[in-house]
Amino acid sequence: MRERVEHIYRAESRRIFATLVGLLGDFDLAEDALHDAFRVAMEQWPRDGVPTNPRAWLVSTGRFKAIDALRRRARFNALMADIADRLDRETSVAVGLNDEDIADDRLRLIFTCCHPALSPEARVALTLREVCGLSTEEIAKAFLTSPPTLAQRIVRAKAKIRDAGIPYEEPSGDELPERLNTVLQVIYLVFNEGYSASAGESLTRPDLSGEAIRLGRLLVELLPEPEAEGLLALMLLHESRRAARASPEGDLILLEDQDRSLWNQEMIAEGTALAQRALSSGEFGLYTLQAAIAALHAAAPTVSDTDWTQIVSLYDMLAQVAPSPVIETNRAVAVAMRDGPAAGLALIDAILARGDLANYHLAHAARADLCLRLGRMAEARASYEQALTLAQQEPERRFLERRLANLEA
Repeated sequence: MRERVEHIYRAESRRIFATLVGLLGDFDLAEDALHDAFRVAMEQWPRDGVPTNPRAWLVSTGRFKAIDALRRRARFNALMADIADRLDRETSVAVGLNDEDIADDRLRLIFTCCHPALSPEARVALTLREVCGLSTEEIAKAFLTSPPTLAQRIVRAKAKIRDAGIPYEEPSGDELPERLNTVLQVIYLVFNEGYSASAGESLTRPDLSGEAIRLGRLLVELLPEPEAEGLLALMLLHESRRAARASPEGDLILLEDQDRSLWNQEMIAEGTALAQRALSSGEFGLYTLQAAIAALHAAAPTVSDTDWTQIVSLYDMLAQVAPSPVIETNRAVAVAMRDGPAAGLALIDAILARGDLANYHLAHAARADLCLRLGRMAEARASYEQALTLAQQEPERRFLERRLANLEA
């Protein structure tokens, strides 16, 4: 039973939390209610059995526990009794919630966390923490900041939502477009943490990437804009390669070495169709262009058969839409595939010389690979060693260690 409850917690806790935030109007109260509900489940379910609808049971139990806690506090603060009575009246519908109601709450909570009253950094951080359940440390790594700084940012954002009375609802049609970019950024950051975990023993976290795709589908249904379709296409095309990206032992397998027969053709077909539809709009945004690049990789039977000329052209467009040293590095790798390793290495050296990616392990790893192809072994070894000092994900570290060992051999 403990394993069953833990499985439900992993799969459903953030959806249940989103509904409790909407019912209770307070992030911290909802978090306490969530944990109280699962504690009660651990006590009652072994005796009474798992309810037919665990989500609704946990929402209803969490709501009751939150109201009960407020009434206990009323002994010290009379205002809490009024709040508890109001919540009891206004949230009694919780006992009748169905799965669809609870699922939609995730998207409502994202738009609440992405409200224009919050700073862009706070919107992303709050959504990653409260909607998706990423740890403060994981989010801090994504922001390249310290966990205490990130934690304070989240605290201030929650206080702003509470004090400003920011509503828990999907914005109206006129407001949706201006809120879309931040929501897309949030969903893609969640996907990236699931597709390539920032640190730890596992290469991927399928729960996060799967949740990001689910949220992407909901967003496309709500707002079928080209960039929303482009983002969903990009996630599906990347996710299609999951089974081929790691060995049975969990070791990293590069794109050029992957068994392409393991790629999920249904995801590729859906992602490619979405990318083509987004491109047909004539609006070439950040996610749509990346999806087009991923579609070209998915269509190629081998690395050598890939249309590298077209990929370089798409990276040229991408660099205009969203200038970034990471995009420049990816373009340099594509140039190396088209024009040879010396051409790609010159571009990467120029990027590193600016100091933009001194702490980005993938740039050093790419440089090492190109040096290796050119027979510049000492430089390859130095770049692999630098990448190894920066990598935090264990599968990537093992991969780099194997490359270094092969050099020594």
